[in-house]
Amino acid sequence: MHRTPLLFLLAALSILLGAPVARAQAGDPAAAQITALHGALLDVMRRAKVLGPKGRYEALRPPIEQAFDLPTMARFAVGTTWSGLPPDQQAMLVKAFTRMTVATYAHNFDGFNGETFSLEKVDTRGPDKLVHTRLHSGGTTTDLTYRMRQSAGTGTWKVIDVYYNSTVSSLLGQRSEFATTLAAGGATALAKSLEHRADVLLQGP
Repeated sequence: MHRTPLLFLLAALSILLGAPVARAQAGDPAAAQITALHGALLDVMRRAKVLGPKGRYEALRPPIEQAFDLPTMARFAVGTTWSGLPPDQQAMLVKAFTRMTVATYAHNFDGFNGETFSLEKVDTRGPDKLVHTRLHSGGTTTDLTYRMRQSAGTGTWKVIDVYYNSTVSSLLGQRSEFATTLAAGGATALAKSLEHRADVLLQGP
């Protein structure tokens, strides 16, 4: 007899309780970092054709360097070999890895067709946070999960890995690929390979 009012009450409660949770997720410092990154990506996507690959690179480099802990990501991608490299070779690899990473985003985000990003949730995993988001493009949705950690010096939350569709780690794929080049030619060969890849990505209209 009272089932319908009860259902309305439960629905209302779920909305009231869900709104603060959604605001809390969006206000999380790690999530705020990703929201800013997505805003920069959408801005560049809307201006993609005017900017061209190199213009997109220049526009994206500051927000990517702000959101990503690129030195840590380079170290993870290189793997156990990293600790045995002299500081100048480590710096060389960080520079090449950074350029390749930004060039990849400049190449991939080369147009706008009404894409949107949505923030789904934020999970805590030990010292890290997982910021779960989705990229909506046409009728397709891509899950993007950012693994983030606080920088030792500033306390800023920064990306240390990206998981595509919740399972594919970008760094694990790179580590496997980098290992072959490192074994064949060392850090110099890997740096040259990353720089060449960036050059190729930045070609085109």
